[in-house]
Amino acid sequence: MKPQVLPVYYYLDHFTEMLDFVKRTYGSVLSHEHHVFIKGFDDLSRDAQCLLVRMVNRRGAIFNRTHFKYPEIVDVEAAVRDLLASGHARALQADDYAAFITCLPKDILVTAAHASGRCDIRKSWSKPKLTDYFLANVPFDVAARHCGGKHFIALRNTQPIEFLLYLYFGKTERDLKSFALRDLGIMRTNSATSFSARFADGDEAHACFHYSRLLDQLETKAEAIYREGVVALLGGPPGPTDYASDLRNRAAFKLGQFFEKGADPALALQLYRAGSSPECRERLVRLHYSRGAKNESEALLRQIIDDPASDEEHFFAVDFYARKFGGQRMGLCTELLRSGQGITVDDTYRGNPEAGVAGVMRRQGAMVYFAENALWHTLFGLLFWDELFESGQLHSGFDWVPHCLKDRTFIRTFKPEVERKLAAVRSGEALPLILRMLAARWGRSNGIFNWDRFQIEAVRALLDHASPHGVAVILQAMCEDFRAMRDGFPDLMLVRDEEVSFLEIKAEGDVIRRNQLTRLRQLQTAGLKAEIGRVEFRFDPGQDYIVVDIETTGSWAAGDRITEIGAVKIRNHQVVDEWHSLLNPQRAIPAQITRLTGITNEMVRHAPVFASVADSFLEFMADGIFVAHNVNFDYGFITYEFSRLDRKFRYPKLCTCAGMRRRYPGHKSYGLGHLCQTYDIELESHHRALCDAKAAGQLLNLINRKRESEGPLAGHQAA
Repeated sequence: MKPQVLPVYYYLDHFTEMLDFVKRTYGSVLSHEHHVFIKGFDDLSRDAQCLLVRMVNRRGAIFNRTHFKYPEIVDVEAAVRDLLASGHARALQADDYAAFITCLPKDILVTAAHASGRCDIRKSWSKPKLTDYFLANVPFDVAARHCGGKHFIALRNTQPIEFLLYLYFGKTERDLKSFALRDLGIMRTNSATSFSARFADGDEAHACFHYSRLLDQLETKAEAIYREGVVALLGGPPGPTDYASDLRNRAAFKLGQFFEKGADPALALQLYRAGSSPECRERLVRLHYSRGAKNESEALLRQIIDDPASDEEHFFAVDFYARKFGGQRMGLCTELLRSGQGITVDDTYRGNPEAGVAGVMRRQGAMVYFAENALWHTLFGLLFWDELFESGQLHSGFDWVPHCLKDRTFIRTFKPEVERKLAAVRSGEALPLILRMLAARWGRSNGIFNWDRFQIEAVRALLDHASPHGVAVILQAMCEDFRAMRDGFPDLMLVRDEEVSFLEIKAEGDVIRRNQLTRLRQLQTAGLKAEIGRVEFRFDPGQDYIVVDIETTGSWAAGDRITEIGAVKIRNHQVVDEWHSLLNPQRAIPAQITRLTGITNEMVRHAPVFASVADSFLEFMADGIFVAHNVNFDYGFITYEFSRLDRKFRYPKLCTCAGMRRRYPGHKSYGLGHLCQTYDIELESHHRALCDAKAAGQLLNLINRKRESEGPLAGHQAA
């Protein structure tokens, strides 16, 4: 394949696309500095414009001008002179020393050191060691003279460019890589036809940019950068809006954590006080308490309890106060976890306890949906789609989540529409609204929910069987503060006896996070049943085990095909059902395979193809555990068959070969034939699927009886 050739003015065109959008959309937000930059850019020659954009798009801020070779630039030297004369670029200076040395190769540094009379340098030194040596021992002007510093130029004051990119992308960007990712098809962009300004107020825009830039700088964990960050935070602009305050609070919290861990608690306290977020206030409470300032800790807790910023913060304050000042020995999270109902799940589900609980609940007659956050996000996104995505709340093609959700202005901006739709939810009339939106917007990309996880059955069940008032209460909380409600919802939704309930699944060793506790309490307060299910892993005789065997045209799952599937369903150590089918592999069966299995091309000529039996086989599997002798072989082939149909096949697996090795050690061979002979298991038609599945089922019973006798802590050997 030939490499893709970019248009000649690719980078310049995208930069001017960004500039035109920002000038058109953010005219009132731009300061004099930005207008000067834009006019200065427009006045540059095309070559100079192209070179400036190329420099912006490259890593770092200093460049070797002799390396500039771009097809769209006719006269590079003239472009360089133009940028220097206009003030967009400058010559190298002492402040650039570290960056200058870092970008030079080792051989140049070694040669320059020797040329300047420093012979103690060795060629074997690493680049970091060389860099440190130069910075400590070689003056900047000497290094520049011997390392070709006259050929280097640096960008001058990139902050106006970064601010313009910030307005466009909504996050700190220093290059145009997002355009390239879009054009290569790696990054999707939304298809909204109209966009509004992200910021209508210049003070908010500049404050948000200041703290977003600070947060970006704090990604580099270095004390010098964090010390500079303290100055930038404490001397920075106030947060005139909730979103700007959130960014400032995040920076204060990050800085505070750094210095708290770095044994500077006094500075950490100052930084936490500079923030007003629940996270900062929690660290203040804990830090005061750990330093012995219990009166300050108690006073702040009382303030939070009287005026909490959120339910989650209130739960923290009540819990901490009860344990530290009220004599309560057990925290709310631990208390709730211990009070959850115990659910026995077969220990094959140790890696996926939610699926195990779902199977248990279905056997008890409940309809079960994997809900978690996806259910509520889907309902919220569809119900308020027009307000979120069709009313100018997106701000460029690279936006997915409306800014009104980030700055908590959604409910104020769309108060009449929100009240009308929540009234429809309370009156039980929301489902038609959802279905109409579903028909009109199906598959449209968005930043609220994923269509791949969409379950209309779950949405319908929630609206049909849950308390309409309770659903409206949760949706209203999402409207008021979507970011606070974006996660922590319980794993499963159950419908039993026309009643909806929610279940958060916790296996042994799991802890309940505070956001999960908050969501459970919010659901309960709204009148929706919600609780914790504590999983107890052990052998479950009521669990269905589907013992499967397949015959194939060869051993390569990605290329060979299945010729026969046989399966038996075992419950309480008894075969309760069986499933069998020959399959047309849609290719010839090799002679050696026919000699092994006895399955001929004529036998499968009129057999169904896999696609014809896929649904029947899934129905037989139901909530069963997939069992086979050397399970990965059979499971792999069946998974590939479903993937050819663009369908998923996911079940817990159990291997009778591995299980026999663990519980019945000492045999020379653990092949199916040898084990059947050893344990007197009938195997009349070895290498025919149903016969082998029945034999493997008897091995499973041997394994499960051992598991049953070993008790709940024995575990098992899964695939």
